[in-house]
Amino acid sequence: MSSWPLWALLLLFVAAAAVIWLAGIQLSKQTDILDVRLHLGSALGGLILLAVATNLPEIAITVSAAVSGNVGVAVGNILGGIAIQTVVLVALDAFGTRRGDPLMYRASSLTLVIEAVTVVGVLGVVIAGSQMPAGLVAFRLTPAAVLITAVWVVGLLAVRRAQKGLPWHEQGNAPGAQDKPRGHSKDPADGSRGTKTSTGRAILIFSVAAVATLVAGVALERSGDEIAGHIGLSGVLFGATILALATSLPEISTGLASVKQGDYKLAVSDIFGGNAFLPVLFLVAVLISGTPVLPQAHNTDIYLTALAILLTLVYVMSLIFRPKRRVAGMGADSFIVLVLYLLGVAGLFAVASG
Repeated sequence: MSSWPLWALLLLFVAAAAVIWLAGIQLSKQTDILDVRLHLGSALGGLILLAVATNLPEIAITVSAAVSGNVGVAVGNILGGIAIQTVVLVALDAFGTRRGDPLMYRASSLTLVIEAVTVVGVLGVVIAGSQMPAGLVAFRLTPAAVLITAVWVVGLLAVRRAQKGLPWHEQGNAPGAQDKPRGHSKDPADGSRGTKTSTGRAILIFSVAAVATLVAGVALERSGDEIAGHIGLSGVLFGATILALATSLPEISTGLASVKQGDYKLAVSDIFGGNAFLPVLFLVAVLISGTPVLPQAHNTDIYLTALAILLTLVYVMSLIFRPKRRVAGMGADSFIVLVLYLLGVAGLFAVASG
């Protein structure tokens, strides 16, 4: 693609993003159907499968970047993706709950606090792993990548345990929050989704959407890297901003659908769950490249990790204190997250040029 003109690269990038948007919606719909039909959500393996399915664009980009030796784009996309996917909650709050209480007030539960804390824990290991010696690798594995995966699995176990019940009043569900159980919007039993789709057809559509997402993800990474070179933007910055936004399009669409159906807890859980899973892709990158990934992280990557932690903690505080005030059409917490993110992006360019 190095010989392609800029307009052709932009066209390919937009087309790949559109495929990811459409295929991502189908992946979400068919995953919901298979989740209920095959009882995937009741087992740890099912949760892992669902996490992989909802993050196929990032997986494709990570694999493509690791194979081509362009690990910097993969790291920037993963860590930038966590920050920007947290900002997706701002969009869900602003456009999905225009009237009444803000998103986090309606979604408040201790289970979501556990998911958010898992994100913070995983990102803490990311920062620590970036300081490890570059030569510390054995059997194509690094301690940080293994520990990140372990923390994620422990977080999944904690979430599953919390969903079965917590030793708190109302099992950790806040008063005045969502009345229906989390995930009700994807239950085909009410006739809203999936009643006319057979299990075999759902698997077929899921498979086609998965392949389309993987191919589009590779095209997105390759064209994006070339575009970054044409416009003089480093691959790290491009991966952390524009590329991360493109791979977050399915989360925006499916999140808005959940919020409009009153499934606020599911919408927030999908974001936190995806953010906790994304750093696990560093294990994939290490296995493919055979070299430690985190020690190669730039200062911009660590900066983005700290930003993602800060944004997540704002929502943790909101889940606990549950402010009702709205600012500029969104919850006060979402407004703070938006401002912090915009300031963070400005600071990102300052860090990159410093």
